Amino acid sequence: MNLQDSTVFVTGGSGFLGSHIVDLLRQRGARVLAPARKQLDLLNRTAVDSFLREYRPEVVVHAAACIGGIGFTRTHPGTTFYENILMNTQMMEACRLAGVEKFVGIGSVCAYPKTLPLPFSEDDLWLGYPEETNAPYGLAKKMMLVQAQAYRQEFGFNAIHLLMVNMYGPRDKFDPRWSHVIPALMRKCLEAKEQGAPVVEVWGDGSPTREFLYVGDAAEAVVLATEKYDSSEPVNIGSGEEISIRELAVLIAELTGFDGEFSWQTQQPNGQPRRILDVSRAQREFGFKARIRLREGLQKTLDWYVENREQVVR
Repeated sequence: MNLQDSTVFVTGGSGFLGSHIVDLLRQRGARVLAPARKQLDLLNRTAVDSFLREYRPEVVVHAAACIGGIGFTRTHPGTTFYENILMNTQMMEACRLAGVEKFVGIGSVCAYPKTLPLPFSEDDLWLGYPEETNAPYGLAKKMMLVQAQAYRQEFGFNAIHLLMVNMYGPRDKFDPRWSHVIPALMRKCLEAKEQGAPVVEVWGDGSPTREFLYVGDAAEAVVLATEKYDSSEPVNIGSGEEISIRELAVLIAELTGFDGEFSWQTQQPNGQPRRILDVSRAQREFGFKARIRLREGLQKTLDWYVENREQVVR
């Protein structure tokens, strides 16, 4: 699909991943629609139908989601499940009826079973139940894949599904109510350094491993898949690098200049024990390979946060 002069609707286009997708699409010459939530409530089917009729996008990249860190999903599992499954299901059906040519669903690594052989392969997606704290979100995302495959089979609807690993980078959420581990640790370490606090608390015991993908690379993967991928099979999008939360904390402390200690809150959940994806399908099918290594990406993220801190922490 040639995106030059195509009209592309990016849900969540003012959010973290979505805003980077919008930037790349505009560089490709696309006409991008990215209304904020206050302009278009994606839970309101009537409003979505009206928007699609008025603007008639050829492509929809569905990047909007209701999500936060473990604390948010543990406190709001019902809201997480309801808003995501309703938004995803209604959006794809509305796009089908509106004659959208391609639907790009942004899935999540949270859809994978809690325990799997490493690295996670797309073929193993159905081998078990997701990790409990992520299950409402992961299962809602998983149903979007089921819907995409069913719609392709029955209606010939061109929907693809990308399984995104944990992302980080500029424009991430640094508010403790919503933040994931990297922005949360950066903020805690910087504040502890400035206040002379000797200890930073971190949830869990530090043993789980994660794979992190710089958001600029993630956006590039989405745009490449939009241009080049057309199959019912889901595709992992990741960096192929695995690091423990304990090692990550040490690295962020070094970058921020925090020289104190970490207090591991072992009474709090660890989340999934290990995560790393088999990313060979993305490279084979549409030529995606992550370019930004973790240390470089963390420095870029930290630089952005320091520069924009007053606006971010409001």
